[in-house]
Amino acid sequence: MGGISSVTNEETLRIAEIFGPTIQGEGALIGVPTVFVRTGGCDYRCSWCDSLHAVDSAYRDTWTPMTPEAVMARIEALSGGQPLMVSLSGGNPAIQPLGGLIRMGQGKGYRFALETQGSVARRWFRDLDMLVLSPKPPSSGMVVDWDIFAQCVAAANGAPSVLKIVVFDEVDYQWAREVAGRYPDLPVYLQPGNHTPPPPDDDDAVVDQEGVDARMLWLVDRVIGDRWFGAKVLPQLHVMLWGNKRGV
Repeated sequence: MGGISSVTNEETLRIAEIFGPTIQGEGALIGVPTVFVRTGGCDYRCSWCDSLHAVDSAYRDTWTPMTPEAVMARIEALSGGQPLMVSLSGGNPAIQPLGGLIRMGQGKGYRFALETQGSVARRWFRDLDMLVLSPKPPSSGMVVDWDIFAQCVAAANGAPSVLKIVVFDEVDYQWAREVAGRYPDLPVYLQPGNHTPPPPDDDDAVVDQEGVDARMLWLVDRVIGDRWFGAKVLPQLHVMLWGNKRGV
């Protein structure tokens, strides 16, 4: 799917990879059969990014320009024409013109979830079946613009929305509690951070599963000890099953 095509219209999507069906590995839709559409390009550069092949412009020659029709055709081919959940991820998929794809797919019975850090608000967020807002904690090295983040929450305009926050340490944990306090009406999902992102072309990267498991146990203890009973603590199921391999 890599390479450059001559598609240049304003609805062109930069696609890093499309794969599945497999299961969603994290957050509110964990375990749900899903086709993943990973877009290329991001306005963030997190210190622990695990998808540099979809973020770093050094890999832009591997991103394929595709029309929404072509993306939808690939989704249908992978799913055998049987509607299921489609996860739009990245990079930051919010920087792509995805509204047409979402409407097209929903017209065929597919559902769409999108995960974004909340740095770009789009009117088509309201068309989503789920908006996953994943603001990046201090360990990422990024700083959240809370005014823009609020615009993203408002843009959902009633579409189901959740918070998903990665936690690496105590600073991240306390930050996550503050974020949840800003948006008490949004369900919050916490997951332990994975310190071992793979090189973009390495399907055999080793996961420090022992370290991730220890972080998970610590996170559970912190949540229960603080009686933060509104939070849901979940692992990255796909990392447990397949490590840091791409395309699963």
